[in-house]
Amino acid sequence: MGPAVVSVMTVQAQNVALDSELPGRTTPYQISDVRPQVNGIIKARLFEEGSNVRAGQVLYQIDPAPYQAAYDQAVAQLANARASQVTAKLKADRFADMVKINAVSHQDADDARAASDEASANVQQQAAAVETARINLNYTKVTAPISGRIGASSFTQGALVTNGQTSALTTIQKLDPIYVDVTQTAADLLTLRDAMARGSSQNGSGQGGAASAAVHLQLADGRDYPIEGRLQFTDITVDQNTGSVTLRALFPNPAGELLPGMYVRARVTEGVDPNGILVPQQAVARDARGLPTAMVVNPQGRAEQRMLELAGSVGNQWRVTSGLKPGDRLIVVGGANAKPGQSVKVLAGPPPAAPAAAAGA
Repeated sequence: MGPAVVSVMTVQAQNVALDSELPGRTTPYQISDVRPQVNGIIKARLFEEGSNVRAGQVLYQIDPAPYQAAYDQAVAQLANARASQVTAKLKADRFADMVKINAVSHQDADDARAASDEASANVQQQAAAVETARINLNYTKVTAPISGRIGASSFTQGALVTNGQTSALTTIQKLDPIYVDVTQTAADLLTLRDAMARGSSQNGSGQGGAASAAVHLQLADGRDYPIEGRLQFTDITVDQNTGSVTLRALFPNPAGELLPGMYVRARVTEGVDPNGILVPQQAVARDARGLPTAMVVNPQGRAEQRMLELAGSVGNQWRVTSGLKPGDRLIVVGGANAKPGQSVKVLAGPPPAAPAAAAGA
């Protein structure tokens, strides 16, 4: 048989991003249930359901009449206590002077001083009562604890609410930015860390550990989310039921496109292989056992079969971890016609171009 005609490419090492595509769901950045802190009848609801509210904005008005009356009463009692304090202090001062000339007994002077101290303590007690009444009066205005998007109201005007009730009046969620929680198997996470320890891969950002990795989202309808996120942290606990750990990423959400509970696919760039080898998928075949193989041209100009170890795909290319080294001439076209040990004829020029793969750091 004559030599097989083939096209080849020279294998080169390059930076290859180590991406993991993981399932996940969106989670609010902050979430707060709004509950009343005083008892009363709701007089008005002062927000539009589904709108954005700011922290401190009044959401509900509870009937303030009984709390206004309690506040006024506390203010009057404080004024009365202060008047009694003035009288008691003047009497204690007079008795302190008179006891020096034995005009009054020491017991009477001591009693006057004690009465003055008691009046001062009563003033402090009534001042605290005024502050308590003022706080309760302010609580009749139910305000937003955080800024965000407010949900449906569970209570309407005229409803009776109580302090400490289990049912929330409404819920506020901050959605910009928003969290995306994804899960990764503990085995994959350990493999990546081992590769970094061996030096065969590096942190994708060069600093800060996995928490600084970039994350891209694919929405449930197949569209790519246009804004890149960053990995915030990796959970330190492995789920005993699934054997996975949770990764949390933070995404800007200025348009509110991401809503809580949405299913997404996250592509996490967890590291970079500085000596990665990528080959076109068309250059890799399978033997009778289903193991990946490739044909190369050896220095003698003959076809040579190599057994490969693959670590997934990057775009339309395979990432090869074993079986090829930089400088090998890999047969890309015509490998099916070449037998191991057969002489080959290499066509001039590069092999047919393939779409660029998403690789690099």
